[in-house]
Amino acid sequence: MSVNSHLTSLASTLVLSDEEKLSISTSINTLSSRLTSHFSNTVTSHFQFGSSTRGTILPRKVDNHSDIDYMVVFNISDGQKKPQTYLDRLRRFVELKYSRSEIYQSHPTIVLSLNHINFELVPAIYNYNYQIPSPASSWLEWTSTDPLGTNQLLQDKNKNNNYQIKPLVRLVKYWNTCKGHPFPSFSIEQHILSRSFSQCSLLKDYFYEFWSGFNCTYDTAQYIKDMVNSAKQYAIKAKEYENNNMPIHAEMEIKKIVPSL
Repeated sequence: MSVNSHLTSLASTLVLSDEEKLSISTSINTLSSRLTSHFSNTVTSHFQFGSSTRGTILPRKVDNHSDIDYMVVFNISDGQKKPQTYLDRLRRFVELKYSRSEIYQSHPTIVLSLNHINFELVPAIYNYNYQIPSPASSWLEWTSTDPLGTNQLLQDKNKNNNYQIKPLVRLVKYWNTCKGHPFPSFSIEQHILSRSFSQCSLLKDYFYEFWSGFNCTYDTAQYIKDMVNSAKQYAIKAKEYENNNMPIHAEMEIKKIVPSL
């Protein structure tokens, strides 16, 4: 086996199974129907967004933090309310319709924990653009967002890069999971979208290029910097072994970053 075959094989396993997709689809259909019935015209729309719509969500067996982002857009024709008001409405809805499931608030979302997946229900309003509750650390009540904007960007970048960007995202998110999620998953996707991979062809080229240009900020915790630096060194060593026609040793170094499942 080689570095590229290991990465390609691993990336292909880091996708949802048909059974998972079916279970999630069934749950989404049920959720959609219940939201429409419960809220009627007090909600203008609701829809799935996030990594599950981009093909970059990791299976639950790999990452128990994997969840489905679902936006619920409230009608503000009767006046805009505080974010907590909409969060409370969503909480009452899930407590009524999913009384046997674990439910909790994780600002700015309501988390609905089902057996096979978690749903993060995000309350939103539409006022020229979509707005969701700001993080608890912000002094603003609402923050603007483009819930589906990243989808097209990722799709285009994937197509223009030999369809290796989505596999790369999944591999890096897998590393992030193995290390206890030092980085928000979405920030990894944003970083990869911002990068140029002009000299890359195979998945291993993209993987090496990612690590060569992935740097922490000054205020990043030292233990996270150490994780990143270790991965960078393993990648450098693997590339050296490949250049010296030592594929087995190269693969061993890469597996220190992204081990086999």
